[in-house]
Amino acid sequence: MQKGDSIGSTTLTLSRADLVRYAGASGDFNPIHWSESTARSVQLPGVIAHGMLTMGAAVQLVTDWCGDPGAILDYQTRFSAMVPVDEAEGATLEVSGKIGKVWPAAESGPGAGTVRIDLTVTDPRNGNAKILTKAQAVVRR
Repeated sequence: MQKGDSIGSTTLTLSRADLVRYAGASGDFNPIHWSESTARSVQLPGVIAHGMLTMGAAVQLVTDWCGDPGAILDYQTRFSAMVPVDEAEGATLEVSGKIGKVWPAAESGPGAGTVRIDLTVTDPRNGNAKILTKAQAVVRR
C-alpha cells in the first residue's frame, strides 16, 4: 500500500425517491430537497440532494475497500457544488479514491497504523463539477 494507489471507483445514482427516504431518516425536510417550485423560487437549478446524503454515499467506496465501517476513524470534506436531481433522470456521481498518505504502524502518535484515503467526487452530468473537495477518510489498517 503506497501513496497514489487506487482503492477503486464507483458510480452512484440518486433519485428523487432517495431524497425523500433520506429526508425521513435524517429529519431534514427542507423543501429544496423535494419541491421543484420551492428550489427554483430560491434560485436553485431545481431540487438538489442533501449534502450529508452525498457525503455519506461517497464514503461507501472507502467502507467497501476496507471491509469494516468501524475502521474509518475520521471523515471530512468541503462541499463545493450542488447535486441537482432531475425528476426523470436523477443524478449521477462518479467517486474514486486514492491513498493520500500512509502512516506506518511502527511510528508513534495518533496516526500510527492508519492510511488516508482521498476521494474525488464529480458530477458527469454537470460538466464534471467537483462536488466534494478535500474529501478525506482516515482508516485504521
